[in-house]
Amino acid sequence: MKKVLLAAAIASLFAAQAFAQAKGPGEDAAAPSAKATPAEKASAKAHRKEEGKEAAKEAKAGDEQPSTTASKKVSKESKAAAKKKRKAEGAAAAKAPKDQTTGAGGSN
Repeated sequence: MKKVLLAAAIASLFAAQAFAQAKGPGEDAAAPSAKATPAEKASAKAHRKEEGKEAAKEAKAGDEQPSTTASKKVSKESKAAAKKKRKAEGAAAAKAPKDQTTGAGGSN
């Protein structure tokens, strides 16, 4: 029995290697190419720069400018009054009795 299991284990190791992905011809590295000369690099850079200028001139979706109208100014007094009102509402909500159906330890 042990011999059969050992043989099966060895066979599965070799089978796993047989089906493993091996690098085929042309898959291991990119094809070699000649290095770009400084003149070619400068030409490509100038071309990209021109394309960038053209793209910057075009209006694109989402490029809308925000409105230049200023928002209405609020006085310090009205800000303070609104803050006082919010604090009072929060304090009242904190002091209010809890709902019996959702409270902790309540019987449902």
